[in-house]
Amino acid sequence: MNRRAFLALSAVSPLTHLLPAFADSPSVMRELKADVAILGGGVGGVAAALAAARGGASVILTEEFDWIGGQLTSQAVPPDEHPWIEDRGCTRLYRQFRDGVRGYYAKHYPLTDSAKKAKHLNPGNGSVSKLCHEPRVAAAVLLEMLAPYISRGSVRLLQPHRVVGADLTGDRLKAVAVKNLRTGQRIAIQASYFLDATELGDLLPLAKAEFVTGAEAKKETAEPSAKEKAEPDNHQAFTCCFAVSHHPGEDHTLPKPADYDFWAKYVPKMTPAWPGKLLSWEMSQYNEPTKVRKVGFDPARPTEKGVLNLWTYRRIVDRANFADDQFADVCLVNWPQNDYWLGNLIGPDADKHLAGGKQLSLSLLYWMQTAAPRADGKLGWPGLKLRPDIVGTDDGLAMAPYVRESRRIVAEFTVLEQHVGTTARELATGKKRGEITAEAFPDTVGIGSYRIDLHPSSGGDNYIDVSSLPFQIPLGCLIPKRVENLLAAGKCAGTTHITNGAFRLHPVEWNIGEAAGALAAWCLKQKVAPKGVRADAKKLKAFQDQLKNDGVELEWPAELATKFR
Repeated sequence: MNRRAFLALSAVSPLTHLLPAFADSPSVMRELKADVAILGGGVGGVAAALAAARGGASVILTEEFDWIGGQLTSQAVPPDEHPWIEDRGCTRLYRQFRDGVRGYYAKHYPLTDSAKKAKHLNPGNGSVSKLCHEPRVAAAVLLEMLAPYISRGSVRLLQPHRVVGADLTGDRLKAVAVKNLRTGQRIAIQASYFLDATELGDLLPLAKAEFVTGAEAKKETAEPSAKEKAEPDNHQAFTCCFAVSHHPGEDHTLPKPADYDFWAKYVPKMTPAWPGKLLSWEMSQYNEPTKVRKVGFDPARPTEKGVLNLWTYRRIVDRANFADDQFADVCLVNWPQNDYWLGNLIGPDADKHLAGGKQLSLSLLYWMQTAAPRADGKLGWPGLKLRPDIVGTDDGLAMAPYVRESRRIVAEFTVLEQHVGTTARELATGKKRGEITAEAFPDTVGIGSYRIDLHPSSGGDNYIDVSSLPFQIPLGCLIPKRVENLLAAGKCAGTTHITNGAFRLHPVEWNIGEAAGALAAWCLKQKVAPKGVRADAKKLKAFQDQLKNDGVELEWPAELATKFR
C-alpha cells in the first residue's frame, strides 16, 4: 500500500484562487490530500475506489447523497443486466457485489425454505432483472465492500459532498473543491489523479475539460442512428423513481399533487408520435415506437396473456420469498409513464425540471390511486402506499433522479455505433448476423452487453432502440484528449448520444469505474501517464494482465461474441 497519508490542515489554504468561485465561502478552506480523488460515489465511483485502493493508492471518495451506489441505491433502480450475467460478463468485484446482496438477504431476512435453496435468489422476482432488490440492501453491501479500506485509512469517504470548483494549471488538475451540503464547509482536495464519477459529469466544466452533451450530428460520427444536425440540448429522459406497496381495504391516497391537472391531460409530442396521454396503460413500443404497446397493472392477479404487468416488472420485494406474513410486495416505479423529458438536469433550469420530474411521479401515483382503469371496470387502487422507508427519504421519491445521460468527455477514443451496433457492424464489415462481432479493441479494459436503449428525449425523439453485440470497453474512452490527470469513471466516458444507450447500465458503469481506478493506481506505481499506457504496447499489456489478475474480463468467449440483443 502507498504510505502517503491523508493530510488535513487548518491553516489558510494556499489555494486561495479557488475561493472566488464561492460567493459565501469562508476565508479558510480545509485541505485534504490523497493519491486519487474520486468525485461521485455511484456505481462507477465505488468500483473506482475499490480498484484504486486495491492497487495501493490512497483515495478520497465523495458522494452528495446519503447512500453510496447511485443507480443501485439513491436512484433506486434494480440492476439492468445482460442475460449471461450469472456466469460471465462482469468483473469479479461486481460479482462479489451481486453475491453480497444475496448473502445479505440470506443472513438477515426470514427467507422461505425454497428461497434459501434458490441457486440465484431474486428477492423481488421482478421480470426486468435477475436480482431485483431493495436499494437499502445494496447500500449496505457496498459499504461492507469499502469497510476494510476505510478502516485501514486507504479510502476516505466524504458525504454529503458535491464538487463545486477546480484548479487547473496548464493541462493538469491540481485540486478540486467540494462543499459539505449540510454544513456548507468547503474542502480543497489535492491529488495526483482525479476521476469524474458524478452522474452528470459535473467535474468536466469546472476542470475546463472538453465535453459533449446531447446528440451529435451524423456528419460528425457517421452513425446510422445519429441526428442530421447536432442537438446538444437533446438528452434522454430522467426519472424520479419511487416504491409502493399495496394494502387492499386501506386508503393511502396522496393529497392531489400541484401539477396533477397538467399531467393528467398531457399528450407527449414525439417523433414517431406517442399513442395518447402519458398517464395511460398504452404507450409506444420501445423497439418499434410506431406501434402501440399495451401494458397492465394489477397488484392482486396476473394481467391477460401477453400483457406486461407493471406491478411485477420492477418488483423489489416478493412476499412469497419471506416466511413472515408481515411482508408486502413492493414495486419500484421506473416506467415510461414517469420518464420526464420536458427539460434537462444540465443547464440553468435544472432545478425547475427536477421539481417537474418529481411532480410527474407523484401525479402518476395519484392517478394510479384514483383514476387508472382496472381490469374489473373500477378506477384506481387507493390501497397503493408510497414507501419513503424503502428509498430513505421524507417525500417518498428516490434520493436522486435516475440519470440516463451525462456530459461526455472528448476522449482519446470515442465508441461509435459502428463499433457495437448490430446493423452498423453488418454495414461496416459486409458480414451477416451470426458472423459479426463488435469491434475488437486492442486497448480493451473490460466488456459489456446491452441493447442501445435510448428513452424518449427532451428533443422530442421517441424511443431509439438499436440491436447491439457484446462489446469491449476501450481504454481510450476513459482518457480525455487534453487534461492529463483526469479520467472518466462513469457515464461521462467517451461514448456518443447513441452508444451511451448501451454503456450507461449498471455492470458496464461498474467496469468503467473499476478500470479507471485501477489505471490511476497503476500509473502512480509505474510512474507513467494514462496516455503513455495506451500508446506503449508493453505497458498496455502489463496493465491488461493486471486487470485480468484482478478478475476483469477483457473479451467475450467466441460462443457469445456473435450473439446480439
